[in-house]
Amino acid sequence: MSNYDAIVVGSGPNGLAGAITMQQAGLSVLLLEGKETIGGGMRTAEITLPGYLHDICSAIHPMAAASPYLTTLPLQEHGLEFIYPEVAAAHPFDDGTAAVLMHSVTETARLLGADADNYTKLIQPILNIWPAIAPDVLGPLRFPRHPLSMARFGLSALTSANFLSRKFKTAKAKGFWAGMAAHSIQPLTNAVTSAIGLVLMVAGHLKGWPVPKGGSQSIANALASYFLSLGGKIETAQYIRSLDELPLAKAVLFDVTPRQLLQIAGERFSSFYKKQLQRYQYGMGVFKIDWALNAPVPFTANECRIAGTVHLGNTLEEIVESERLSSKGVHAEKPFVLLTQPSVFDASRAPQKKHTAWAYCHVPNGSTVDMTTIVENQVERFAPGFKDCILGRHTMNTAEMEAYNPNYIGGDINGGIINIRQLYTRPAIRWSPYTTPAKGIYICSSSTPPGGGVHGMCGYHAAKKALHDVFSIEIKTH
Repeated sequence: MSNYDAIVVGSGPNGLAGAITMQQAGLSVLLLEGKETIGGGMRTAEITLPGYLHDICSAIHPMAAASPYLTTLPLQEHGLEFIYPEVAAAHPFDDGTAAVLMHSVTETARLLGADADNYTKLIQPILNIWPAIAPDVLGPLRFPRHPLSMARFGLSALTSANFLSRKFKTAKAKGFWAGMAAHSIQPLTNAVTSAIGLVLMVAGHLKGWPVPKGGSQSIANALASYFLSLGGKIETAQYIRSLDELPLAKAVLFDVTPRQLLQIAGERFSSFYKKQLQRYQYGMGVFKIDWALNAPVPFTANECRIAGTVHLGNTLEEIVESERLSSKGVHAEKPFVLLTQPSVFDASRAPQKKHTAWAYCHVPNGSTVDMTTIVENQVERFAPGFKDCILGRHTMNTAEMEAYNPNYIGGDINGGIINIRQLYTRPAIRWSPYTTPAKGIYICSSSTPPGGGVHGMCGYHAAKKALHDVFSIEIKTH
């Protein structure tokens, strides 16, 4: 193997972003991927029936569309096309109605009826300041460039979603809010769960919740194509288990979680840093199902039939309880389910007049319980006749998710729980969370700020730090 200025291990969104950032700075960069195909959580394949393309992990990408870094890259020139459903997300209720996230704040609020003003008062001020605070919210802890605006955001974002739900009067608005906040994958009584819900709603109003044409693999392919066009090099089927397996380089960025980092480079770390990584907390896992369907999901609420994402959980109380149970090691009988049917918007995903659907629910970390019947019952609850549409299915429990992507420890797709303790200090308490005690070794995965999601910000910030430390190169902050 040749020598390089920098090596990146792992080709998820953060590994790709880190590699691109350093290649843009004029370095020679090698990107290594353990699997046969690049992408990490951005992979698409036929896993049910021939002709049905399913996103194995991530499917809907509000953070990619809103990322301060990814949006600066010429990804359209490298084949990426986003499709924006008119209804970003819908939340059905047992009475057949639904709340919806539209591009317009006014329209979203209007459909919440008696809570219209309450919704506007919560979201509009954050929308107004978001362009100024986004780089600080989606980055490491530092003195904010707009401290008053950050403080205004923090007043709501640092609270628990359960507490913030008091801003709403109706069960409809409360349930809608709970579905947004449940993306945090932790009990909604935890502090900072409001942050995830607020950021997702803001992203929906600013950009939307898009579906990548052809599947999430299209994002990975576009990032890789751009990286290669800059002169970077990619090698797949290179699973790294120790530093000895790497060619010489001045800097190495690892798009892995603390558990793998300890296995690969633990002997180079101080005992204190190793103890911090060993204490790092992973969150709930997911049980995922992909379906091949002979028709779109027959939701009772028409809004759900044209929504990019559907949150199945009914009321605030029901969602709070299901998330609490999962966090305590109990499998909920009525779990919160996230569902999308990309073929409604992208005909390339399935044969003519056929469809695909994707869904997951939260389960205890490491669970191998088959949740198929429970999840399908939850879909049938809001879409009578759904089970009759199923032509084929593919399921993945938490162990299978981790086997597919080693970063999903126990099925945790966020690279570690994003709670108050691990919001900005993930994976350890350091001046820069991307550094390690070993010179030239950095961590750039979702186990660093700002955490999970296809936004590339972890990789960008880690690369920026490595460029400064090792190469004395300063780049503009996104």
